[in-house]
Amino acid sequence: MELEKAAIERAVQLALREDVGLGDATTLACVPSKVRSVACIRARESLVVAGLEFAETAFRASSSSLQLERLVLEGTRVEPGTAILQIAGPSRGLLTGERVALNYLQRLSGIATLTDAFVQRLQGTRAVLLDTRKTTPGWRQWEKYAVQCGGGTNHRFGLADLVLIKDNHLAALKGQRPNPVAVAVQRARQYFPGLRIEVEADRLEQVRWAVEAGADIVLLDNFSLSELAEAVVWIGGRARTEASGGVRLDTVRAIAETGVDFISVGALTHSARSVDLGLDFVEVNEPFS
Repeated sequence: MELEKAAIERAVQLALREDVGLGDATTLACVPSKVRSVACIRARESLVVAGLEFAETAFRASSSSLQLERLVLEGTRVEPGTAILQIAGPSRGLLTGERVALNYLQRLSGIATLTDAFVQRLQGTRAVLLDTRKTTPGWRQWEKYAVQCGGGTNHRFGLADLVLIKDNHLAALKGQRPNPVAVAVQRARQYFPGLRIEVEADRLEQVRWAVEAGADIVLLDNFSLSELAEAVVWIGGRARTEASGGVRLDTVRAIAETGVDFISVGALTHSARSVDLGLDFVEVNEPFS
């Protein structure tokens, strides 16, 4: 996913207006305008870096005189103590932009770090790790970008990208003949012939309905390991398979070993914690008056 700079600038400006308001009272009162500093953002734990463009944008918006140097690449796995970004210039701009810059970096790096942990558990299997639409409102493109930085793959970005027939869609078609899945798939093919169709199944009967209806993907929701393996064998390549529902780091490997094609994990975006990053001053130059 390629990030649009103008969209990043709009998002960061909103964040700065929220944070700074009428002015950074503490910095304006305490730090003379001529003071210049060099600082580094460092990792305080093992993590995968994501969000450098946001941090840089926040600092530049706080002071156009700040000079920025990336010390690692996006998607890099780093250890505690690693310097990630160096900022040099007016101390006021550095201090005012610090919190917004760190908020973006900590949140997005947290998603990338959790994604990387899941991806590592899947090494040697055929399964591809997917994210979901369980994202922070207004942050979806950023959070899905962070998933990519961690080695994951984006599922649909929005409702227009894929027909995904879920349990509540089927509930609205209760009683339809020959079965709700067949009716839903048929209607989807007619309305959106160019889109792939995925059907959520919560029992093996619905798996059969989905395959017979010609679904491209069958979402196996909250299936046990034995049920997943049985469904994969029964489908036999006639449709792609996706496992979903309460997937954790300690269970994802066993799920992958059932032979499913995809594993979707909502926790990548809705439950990733912000990682520990900090800004440390390296050098301060205060001119004598």
